[in-house]
Amino acid sequence: MNNPATTNNASDGAELEHRILAFAQEHPELGQAAVAAKLRAEGFSISPSGVRYIWKKHDLETAIKRLRALAQQSPDGVDSLTESQQRLLERGNLTAHLTRQGSSTDNDTEITEEPLERRQMIINAAAELFSVSGYDRTSIRDIAAGVGLLPGSVYHHFPSKEELYLAVLREGFVSQMARIKMAVEAGSDPWEKLKLACQEHVHGIVDSSPIHRITGHNLALSDNLALQEKIKPYRQAYEDIFRQLIDALPTTEKVDRSLLRLFLLGGMNWIFLWYREGGKSGRQIADLMVDMIRNGVGPRPLQ
Repeated sequence: MNNPATTNNASDGAELEHRILAFAQEHPELGQAAVAAKLRAEGFSISPSGVRYIWKKHDLETAIKRLRALAQQSPDGVDSLTESQQRLLERGNLTAHLTRQGSSTDNDTEITEEPLERRQMIINAAAELFSVSGYDRTSIRDIAAGVGLLPGSVYHHFPSKEELYLAVLREGFVSQMARIKMAVEAGSDPWEKLKLACQEHVHGIVDSSPIHRITGHNLALSDNLALQEKIKPYRQAYEDIFRQLIDALPTTEKVDRSLLRLFLLGGMNWIFLWYREGGKSGRQIADLMVDMIRNGVGPRPLQ
């Protein structure tokens, strides 16, 4: 098979390969189509598949691999990456880990090789519609209209509505886990850590983006058992955070920690059904819920 990145001049080919690898370092988050377009603007004759050929030759064919390589080359490691690059790398690593849990494939390309801006626009529009209308009453045509695309353009990024729904939930779970883990680090004791985690959880459901809202919805309600089974690895990873936090609480021996976790998550997840703007914020509600669990709701005994 011919090398799709080869030019008629060997020196030109070496220069082109050098520029492709330079883009992998300077702009690791860009996909092959975007890099090919920039190179063509510089006067090189190259296709997206030609860019991918060179990247694959150097084991750099996904954005996650390029970010990992960039971090490994720097003495500062991941800290050498920009904040957005660190978030992309964290999301990609976690997504790959969860995908391996849910299937036998090892795939780094889940969120990395499509043009990120358009892909994210589709995910955001889908999350909005799924959170308002539900999975069954939302169509690909509706989602495409929401971002000014033809349905075929959406199918180019996501082969089915189910895959798009899973991408929305995956994005929500990964983002919420990252936010909760960061919040918990500021806690000084087990109860404060739990409260901080609950604040982020409820904030995500009532005060945040549609992606986070749909994540909360899914944890509370869904009548699509097949989809629930595919989402299960992500839900388990998410709930494990609360399992660890509750296991660390200083409680009486009679407390059933598993039931406590289910009780707390169930109460928080149900908020999206009754919450109305204008009252307490999501974080205030979470504080009160944890305080009621910790201190009880009965009258204090007489001293």
